[in-house]
Amino acid sequence: QSQLDNDIQANLAAKATVQADKAAIEQASLNLEFTNVRSLIDGVAGIATGQVGNLVGPQTLLTTVSQLDPIKAYFVVNEQQYLAFVQRNPTPAERERTQKKLDLELITADGSTYPKRGRFFAVDRQVDVQTGAIRLAGLFPNPDNVLRPGQYGRVRFVSYTRPRALLVPQKAVTELQGMYQVAVVGADSTVSIRTVKVGERTGDMWIVEDGLKPGERVVTEGVQRAREGVPVKVVPATAPAEGR
Repeated sequence: QSQLDNDIQANLAAKATVQADKAAIEQASLNLEFTNVRSLIDGVAGIATGQVGNLVGPQTLLTTVSQLDPIKAYFVVNEQQYLAFVQRNPTPAERERTQKKLDLELITADGSTYPKRGRFFAVDRQVDVQTGAIRLAGLFPNPDNVLRPGQYGRVRFVSYTRPRALLVPQKAVTELQGMYQVAVVGADSTVSIRTVKVGERTGDMWIVEDGLKPGERVVTEGVQRAREGVPVKVVPATAPAEGR
């Protein structure tokens, strides 16, 4: 009986040792878990700000993780462009439908066109009081991580199409006391100064709402020297690709 009692006590002691060892393993696993830092998003981490052996705390910045696929591209439109968009799409539902249809093109800093097209993501809540522009964001697929945070580029898209719009180069238009004028070259190669009504700008071109007819010629070089009735030498100009 004495031997049995000793064996029972030894068994209980062994079980207690096992439980203590399990608790020690769990604590060690927890301590090891505290040494691992995991990002809540998929992306690319920047260069670590600390080194092995540095003391860090809960508020210590270790690195910065950026989501690259898809990547956000921020761009702005001026207040006039925004208001024109709202006038064409007066209700929130119409604006949302139009925004979903936008096909964004990204021109990178070297002038090349990014091969993948983007889509509209969000518009900021307010117009910047200093620049008079409102910020928008688009999403571009970036599976090869070609695009990186901080890069510069231009976003281009067609917000609407205006058939048979009459365009003239911006440099052909002069403003005088709130009135816009162009120098029109007649059939006899003489100049007549004409007041026109202009609309929106598109690239380097200006939409003319009234005052010009299709096929009429305007002065684009030396506009400041053009005078009423003065003959000029007509040299055809090449229209920029964006204005054709």
